[in-house]
Amino acid sequence: MRDLTIAKAAREAGVGVETIRFYERRGLIEQPMKPQGSGFRVYSPEQVKRIKFIRQAQQIGFSLHEIQELLSLRADPAADCSTVRSQAVAKLEEVQRKIEQLRYIGSALESLIAVCPGRGGLQACSILDTLIEPDHGPVAQIETQGPLPSAPPKRGRRHDDAVAAGTRKQRRAM
Repeated sequence: MRDLTIAKAAREAGVGVETIRFYERRGLIEQPMKPQGSGFRVYSPEQVKRIKFIRQAQQIGFSLHEIQELLSLRADPAADCSTVRSQAVAKLEEVQRKIEQLRYIGSALESLIAVCPGRGGLQACSILDTLIEPDHGPVAQIETQGPLPSAPPKRGRRHDDAVAAGTRKQRRAM
């Protein structure tokens, strides 16, 4: 593989151009210098491999901060595989906790739905009543260890638009 422009590097790595720019802003990859005369930055095969690494790590649940740590370990010749393994084990335990919380939440929702008549005025809605007064409804108050799983935090319109644009480009390329 030869050096690539940002668009070709993005295609090769399976991400959008804006994703690469986002990774550059976050310091996960270096932005190549502009060569004199050409005007186009070129990405090396190593940079494309790094982008693929980041994408893969995100897909299995690692945060960008955790990925930065993994990249630092990868670059450290004195680092030990046991450190990476420990991080993977911790991530697995986190995922398992979230799955258990989601199962509990699913069970609570099933109980609420089972006793809901599904019609009538809102003043007699058993779901709303239980959410207002959990101790008087069919489901005990949901208590969890740690924060409940939630939607990803809002990152701002500019990043969301960029990620969406990259996703649309990926779908078109398929």
